Amino acid sequence: MLFVETISQALLYLCFALLLGSFLLCLVSNTYRPNISVPKSALMIATGGIAIFSFFPVLQLILYLSPSIGFAQTLHSVLLTFEVGKAWLFTCILSIILFVFFIWFDYWKRALYAYIGIAFTFILILALGWSSHASSYDQVWGFFSHSAHFTAVSVWVGILFVISWFSKDYSNWSNFLKWFTPVAIVCFVTTIITGLVLMSFVVEFEDYPNSWMLPYGQALLIKHLLIIPLLAYAMINSIFIKKKLITDINFNPRPWARIESIIILLIFSATAALGQQSPPHETTVTSEEVSKLFMMFYQGQFHPEMTIQLEFTPPSISFTILGVLFFALMIMSFIRKTPAIVSFLMSVILVFCLYLSLILSIN
Repeated sequence: MLFVETISQALLYLCFALLLGSFLLCLVSNTYRPNISVPKSALMIATGGIAIFSFFPVLQLILYLSPSIGFAQTLHSVLLTFEVGKAWLFTCILSIILFVFFIWFDYWKRALYAYIGIAFTFILILALGWSSHASSYDQVWGFFSHSAHFTAVSVWVGILFVISWFSKDYSNWSNFLKWFTPVAIVCFVTTIITGLVLMSFVVEFEDYPNSWMLPYGQALLIKHLLIIPLLAYAMINSIFIKKKLITDINFNPRPWARIESIIILLIFSATAALGQQSPPHETTVTSEEVSKLFMMFYQGQFHPEMTIQLEFTPPSISFTILGVLFFALMIMSFIRKTPAIVSFLMSVILVFCLYLSLILSIN
């Protein structure tokens, strides 16, 4: 069930990104982007996916409460009295309206239709922020931080995902990078700032290493480590490819943009896993609660009351050096015209090396 819920939430994020990216690119002149073609059926499936995948947290709550008062009564109570249930009802109704909107209107023909689609999608994001864990901790800042965080990610990832997977060619790619690079930078900075705010609700910054003993902390650590190859691909796609297109007009940049989008999908998955775990401030570290992944690689003797101190050792330093080496190889693979998939495999090894470096440095 945990695996299904994690995948469903990752797909939910992808559905939002696909919708928002499609609507935004519709407003961009053809001279400032490649030719793209997003099937209406894909957008309709994404709209339906928002209604379906956003129901899984509600279903999880219903299944947790139903043994005591019965499924039907629990369903009625959760949907009408719990914030997460009311938010899902609102999301479902709005998703149905947006689904019908796709049937009746072609957003590619008039910019007004694209603006309406953006408005619908943004309201759906606000509904998601309303029912988020952060909003339950702090109704104002939690709601605002989650909504801003998710909006920034959806804009950045949505545009990148649509361009890399639904473009029919790579014409005007240089013109596309001229406006997308600053947009991506703004979105990235917004994501980092709001992400730190969201993190402060569940983890004290000084206790961050201690959270690694829990499944929540492991997912958070992996998410943070994945940002490193993401930055490498962002640099490749914004700086190196821009220069490459000047000297080689036949160069195809789409495979590298796709690799960056795949890294972001992995970050989506780590984020989804966070939502399925109990935060550190709600969990006591015990032999039963400790992360299996942590115990697999931790070399010391575990006891529940332990605190984590980092001290670099020869093995951890060795893995750090390997991580730096694979980071350099990721960049070199582009310069040496190696297939993008090879660079992706190096990025996976990079994350694994840095993970082992941190775990093996625990004192």
